Amino acid sequence: MPRTGSAGRGAGVDPERLWSQAERPRRGRPPAHSRAAITTAAIALADTEGLAAVTMRAVAARIGAGTMSLYSYVPTKETLLELMIDQVSGEHALPAAPSGNWRADLRQFAQEQRTIMRRHPWLPGALSARQTLGPNALAALEYALAVLAPVGLEAPARLETFSLLTGFVASHVSYELAQERAVEAGGPASGELLDAQDRYLRSVAAEGRYPHLAQALAVPGQDSAPQAVFERLLDRMIDGLTAGV
Repeated sequence: MPRTGSAGRGAGVDPERLWSQAERPRRGRPPAHSRAAITTAAIALADTEGLAAVTMRAVAARIGAGTMSLYSYVPTKETLLELMIDQVSGEHALPAAPSGNWRADLRQFAQEQRTIMRRHPWLPGALSARQTLGPNALAALEYALAVLAPVGLEAPARLETFSLLTGFVASHVSYELAQERAVEAGGPASGELLDAQDRYLRSVAAEGRYPHLAQALAVPGQDSAPQAVFERLLDRMIDGLTAGV
């Protein structure tokens, strides 16, 4: 059974205890496993089977350990989730310093966020449950705030801008992945349904009751590839976040 009390499930994650205190070496034989190895196994499980599949029992089985022994490395599943999020946050290829072109740097940062979230489909949903920022997440945050420094926003506004940008990327990736899953589940018939939806919208727009929709549909279609859509929306997002400065 998981430990209860201040370290138990639902009690929250103490950031000082998690990030400021190194793993304590245990007396006797060297530990058979490490927190990093456990985190890596949990990430691999989440990548292939989804976050719901990440249980202490399943992770223990992956590394060949007893379930109870995992609690001496990672006291709660909440803690494990924090470790997972921070480890994948370290996949950002952060330059030593911003280039000075803040818009290009911010776009590149958001593109990397999208790549990481698509590589780890569980991440967008997990971010909403994150309780603390580990060293990798802090490094990414510090870089993004440095990128935004020339914009002219006050420091708290830069922090809010970063939060909004990350929220946009997470939300958009969640939508992308959901659409892809729906297409995969629908098989060949899904393409026919998309065509039917397009015909339906154009038919109702032609009736005259939805003039704004008709106007939008009359414009030649833009590139609908996921990457192109993301880039268009990202540019609009950045324009809106930095408007008036």
